[in-house]
Amino acid sequence: METNISTIILYLLAINIAAFIAFGIDKYKAKRDKWRIPESTLLTMAVLGGSIGALAGMKIWRHKTLHNKFRIGIPVILALQIIVIIWWNVSL
Repeated sequence: METNISTIILYLLAINIAAFIAFGIDKYKAKRDKWRIPESTLLTMAVLGGSIGALAGMKIWRHKTLHNKFRIGIPVILALQIIVIIWWNVSL
């Protein structure tokens, strides 16, 4: 069981770092009018566990903060993930 928890923690750390960096890269590219990371990719990273990194990326890079899809969607995804974790721990 300990290995599974370690693997989950490593995964969450990696996906959150990746989401944070992706928001930074997309902001950089947006300022230079270059090819962008699709919004669906950014949202998928949040859904796959990177919601904290996505939220941090939005705040630090000041990116996608005016888009309701992100301004509302990312915190909702994070809240749902927290609810699932709590539910999972209670049901074990």
